This record gives sequence, structure tokens and C-alpha cells, in this order.
Amino acid sequence: MAGRRQRIWITRAQPGADVTAERVRAMGHDAIVAPLLAVRVLPDVSVDLRGVAALAFTSANGVRAFADVSGERGLKVFAVGAATAQAARAAGFKSVLSADGDVEALADGIAVRRSELRGAVLHPGAAEPAGDLAGALEKHGVEARRLILYETAPVDLAAAEAEALSRSDTVLLHSPRAAQVLAKLLKVHPAPALRALGLSKAVVKPLARTRLAAKAFPPFPLEAALLNLIDRRP
Repeated sequence: MAGRRQRIWITRAQPGADVTAERVRAMGHDAIVAPLLAVRVLPDVSVDLRGVAALAFTSANGVRAFADVSGERGLKVFAVGAATAQAARAAGFKSVLSADGDVEALADGIAVRRSELRGAVLHPGAAEPAGDLAGALEKHGVEARRLILYETAPVDLAAAEAEALSRSDTVLLHSPRAAQVLAKLLKVHPAPALRALGLSKAVVKPLARTRLAAKAFPPFPLEAALLNLIDRRP
């Protein structure tokens, strides 16, 4: 049975934020869409796949950005988690493996299969990624390259809007970067009654020193599992 009606603050960047909002409203809650990050795709990016054996994605944004600039769908894909893997399959990739963890788990998973790779692993993503996947892969002896397709920047919220958002019942977080922005915002606008739900343990980690009513993440990094936490009170 669903719990009381809540004000749910959705922090993920568009276009994903509106999709999440629809799901939250279908659960009977009020969805407030106020992204903490804005994604800007870089223009005129050149994609060179010569010598590339596989792609590694650490976010659904990376999948979408790559799919927009390249028609390649035959390469093996390694995804950081289930949500990113879902985005890759939706984009048309057939061979998709999910690490179901963080960047280090993804690097470990790729390293285990390095004998299957006949070339480099390409990591399409943001100018400032959440972790150094290429560096982690190189430590495992795996050749890796980065392809910068977009940049993310914190959204500048007006003080009144930030104060109002901090009075939400629950905030949903889909990335460590968004959690970092939230942690900074809550230093100025404390919200000890706010509950933070993150897509994974890595996502909520930046909130370790932030005073909140609760912090939780699902056993699997799937949005459906994340949303299931909304009506589950400790």
C-alpha cells in the first residue's frame, strides 16, 4: 500500500527528469522537477573508432550523446549500472554487460574480460566525469581512451527556489555529481527533515557529512528500484 502523498524533488538532468516525474506522479506523489545539473552537448565532435574493441559508459547521458553522433551499434558495451545498460539497449546496442556498481567496479569487470578485447576501450562521456575510468583501466593493463561528448554544469538556483526545494519530503539523485551539488546547496539551505534517495551507494556517498533525515539506495541501480524506496519508511 502506498504511503502518504509526498513532495518529491527530482534532481536529474533533462530529458530524464520528465520521465522520472511521470513515474513519480503515477505513484500518487507530487513531482517537483528542478535539475541540479544541466547537460550541454559539445558541437562538432569527431568520433574515431579505429582500434576500438568496446565502449564503456558511466551514464545514460553518455549513451545518448554517443548514439546521437555515431551510428555504431555493433561494439560490445560495458555499462556502469543497470540504468545505463538499459539506455544502451534502448539505443540499439546488442551486447551489453552491466557492472552494477561504480566506476571502480566497471573497471574491474572490464579487466576480467580483457583477454576478449582486441583493441582499446573507448569511454564516451562528460568533460568532468564522476570517476577516472580510463585511469582505472590503464592500471589493469587495459588500453583506454576518452571521448568527450558533453559537459555538465551545476544549475544556479535562486535562493527562494532553493529554500522551497529544501522543504521537499524526499529528493531523488541519479548521479554522484548531482549529490555533490546538493551537498553544497544544503550547506546554505539546511534540510534536516529531507530524505535523500540515490540510485546507488556511490551516488549517495557525497552526502556522507550532510545532515538529512535519511539516506538510502536500492540493492540494484535501477530507477524502478529507486522509486520503490519512496513509500518505504524506516
